[in-house]
Amino acid sequence: MRTLRVASLVVFSLVVLHCAYHVFKPLPEGLDYTGEIRDASHVRFLADISYVNRQGERVLEQEIFDEAFSMIANAEEFILIDMFLFNAFQGAVAEEHRPLSYEITLALIAQKAAFPDIQIHVISDPINTIYGGQSSIHFESLRNAGIEVTLTDLTRLRDSNPLYSALWRPFMQPFGNSEADTLPNPFGEGRVSLRSYLALLNFKANHRKVLLADQQGELSALVTSANPHDGSSAHGNVALQFSGPAAHDLLNTELAVLKLSQGPEVMSIPQPSAREIPQGDVSVQVVTERAVERTLLSIINNVESEDYLDVAVFYLSDWEIITALKNAAQRGAQVRVLLDPNKDAFGRVKNGVPNRPVAHELVNAGVNVRWCNTQGEQCHAKWLMHKTPSDEAILVLGSTNFTRRNMHNLNLETSVVLRGRASSQPMLDANLWFFSQWHNVDGRQFSVDYEVYANSSAWHQFLYRTMEFTGLSTF
Repeated sequence: MRTLRVASLVVFSLVVLHCAYHVFKPLPEGLDYTGEIRDASHVRFLADISYVNRQGERVLEQEIFDEAFSMIANAEEFILIDMFLFNAFQGAVAEEHRPLSYEITLALIAQKAAFPDIQIHVISDPINTIYGGQSSIHFESLRNAGIEVTLTDLTRLRDSNPLYSALWRPFMQPFGNSEADTLPNPFGEGRVSLRSYLALLNFKANHRKVLLADQQGELSALVTSANPHDGSSAHGNVALQFSGPAAHDLLNTELAVLKLSQGPEVMSIPQPSAREIPQGDVSVQVVTERAVERTLLSIINNVESEDYLDVAVFYLSDWEIITALKNAAQRGAQVRVLLDPNKDAFGRVKNGVPNRPVAHELVNAGVNVRWCNTQGEQCHAKWLMHKTPSDEAILVLGSTNFTRRNMHNLNLETSVVLRGRASSQPMLDANLWFFSQWHNVDGRQFSVDYEVYANSSAWHQFLYRTMEFTGLSTF
């Protein structure tokens, strides 16, 4: 009996040490990146919007992937795309607006056929193969066309759900995974193995949404909150397109993902244009992983009493960000937060966590909150804008939700920071996007009052804080 107790204690200690290592282990090289503030050219703010018109019908107006397809069609030497969801999976109730995964697969294959020497690299998350439990028809088609496809090695990342991953890594991961028909696919059609479900519960991802392509001799970039995912194709999203040195900074962050995943080497990296970037009225900075949180906190904590701070985000649960927003409102700043009500997830009904209990805290601190008026789709932007009376503005957008998992070096994430005059064209476009949503301009109902989804439940408060702290959540 004593021997059994000693052996149990040794095993328990090893599991705890294993857990601690994978929570605090060094990050792979190139992550948690803060780029230089760069002059930029061809800067455009893009958005996909949904609203209810005066007849009560949902209307969609989209431009992000139309621009992505244009970038692909104009590339002759180089394309790199890193997208989290790249599949046709549907939930219990189909929410497909357009078959984006099929469209982008065809576009890449067509460009490879037109320019056989073009380098095309596709990076994505293993969720698209249900962690090895189901093949991807899109990825197989791309590979058959000679296009490099790399699935991110998520085991190199820190554990976001350590209470579970501490057991999964030593006792389940060594068995790998393979295609099987044991259980239904949790995201769509077909069946997968039990090991697919066991891998899913680690709750980690390459959540980036990036496109890079050569355009008339220079590298152009698109950073967005949108996925080439059929079930997400009706979502509201935002993007920033730009060229210049920041696009090359972005490329370097993607080369780091290829390296940590033992992906193929990029044989010929596009070089910065020899043409001088004109000194414009905006600059662009690339930030990834926890650098996004540091950037956001720096912006929010410097908001002054006469400033405006606008936020539109799918998930908000990071305690430091929430505290900073409340403090900014209490300093007298005009703080407005537009949130997804967290009620829809690919045909499944959600309980409003985390946004509804978070909104209750914000409203009690003097923050103005409204809800996106979603009709099955999601308000999927991750966006913040700070404006001062002196016509200065800072905009942050990208893949990064304002949560612990997205901003504490657990997921792979990419956002960009746009700085410049509030009167510059991309800032004006971004501001108009938020203004229209907040005020329901021209009778288009984008948003509804806080009271529509108000939730003061102590249980939901406890639930979101516990899930955020432990990692036992998908947000």
